[in-house]
Amino acid sequence: VFDIELVSLPGRPPADVKAPPSDVTVTESGLSYKVLQDGVGGRRPRSSSTVTVNYTGWTTEGKMFDSSVVRGQPATFSLDSVIPGWTEGLQLMVEGEKVRFWIPEKLAYKGTSPPYGMLVFDVELIKINQ
Repeated sequence: VFDIELVSLPGRPPADVKAPPSDVTVTESGLSYKVLQDGVGGRRPRSSSTVTVNYTGWTTEGKMFDSSVVRGQPATFSLDSVIPGWTEGLQLMVEGEKVRFWIPEKLAYKGTSPPYGMLVFDVELIKINQ
């Protein structure tokens, strides 16, 4: 049986892309997240860590705007060089974990550049590189 809420194909927005469902965890900053697949171990990245991830991002209208999955190449970056919602959210994850984040505009691009508004990302933390 397929749980359509937890599975999204690259390019196809998740069913809950418009707004976080009631069963998410919300941090003090307003970041909402839901674990889609458990990871392994207990080691979490720090704000200065370099990580390798697969991800897909959508607007709340369901438009995909970026995806390492579609490109077929995981992304590697330092958590201190990305939007605040990613810096905060990735620190909550362990390797192998897949999480869906609803990132409010104030933790994304702050209305200064597109995509505007709340953003939704499915992120798989492949590896903590440090």
